[in-house]
Amino acid sequence: MDDVSVDKEFLTTFARGLQVIKSFDAQSPSMTLTQVANKNGLARASARRFLLTLQKLGYVSCEGKVFKLTPRVLDLGYSYLSSLNFAETITPFLKDAAQHLGESCSATVLDDQDVVYIARIPRAGLIPINLQIGARLPAYATSSGRVLLANLSAEGLNDYLSGLNYRQLTPNTLSVEQLKAQIETVREQGFSIVDQELELGMRAVSVPVYDRVQQVRFAINISCHASSYSLHDIEKEFVPVLRDAAKRISQVLS
Repeated sequence: MDDVSVDKEFLTTFARGLQVIKSFDAQSPSMTLTQVANKNGLARASARRFLLTLQKLGYVSCEGKVFKLTPRVLDLGYSYLSSLNFAETITPFLKDAAQHLGESCSATVLDDQDVVYIARIPRAGLIPINLQIGARLPAYATSSGRVLLANLSAEGLNDYLSGLNYRQLTPNTLSVEQLKAQIETVREQGFSIVDQELELGMRAVSVPVYDRVQQVRFAINISCHASSYSLHDIEKEFVPVLRDAAKRISQVLS
């Protein structure tokens, strides 16, 4: 009787949906419909329904015939991550960079049109922006956003730009056409510097962090007040420190 009771309360469809999410891992960060079906022992029609449902909910994205998870899955474990101070793995490296440069250091991922903060070592009182884990900023006006956008496929970047909810946040904010050219520059040089485009008085620089299979996992950035460092100083002093931190983080990522 107990087994029957448990079976009646067990939502098989819900469990399979979670299994589909979990099937995206380091070995399979992106999969086709057929691969998802095979990996989860599902019929293609069932796998398609799960993937389309997850896509509508924002947990899965699709480029061409390839599906992958979005950073929104972090919402599922936000309380857990907060209680553990997620970034237990990467926080020491962010802290080293922040202490070395005396500025705020963060890690972000791309979610739809925003970057989402997944770890942060702040410098209190420097810039009047309250950025906690889970905070969002428009990707187009941030250094980390541009680093992450530069690593999208051509199709993915075109989709982002065509659906962009653009606002000129400061007199320095690049236009959409300028943004497209700047992202190409970021792709070539491997870092991004943004000069007071999100908020007057704030400059920031970012580099990508790769995992062991050379997939970009997230971006790390340093922000500072515009009066403290010139753009030249930021490139010469900050970029090497961030690249070193990114390299060390990559070595410990699974």
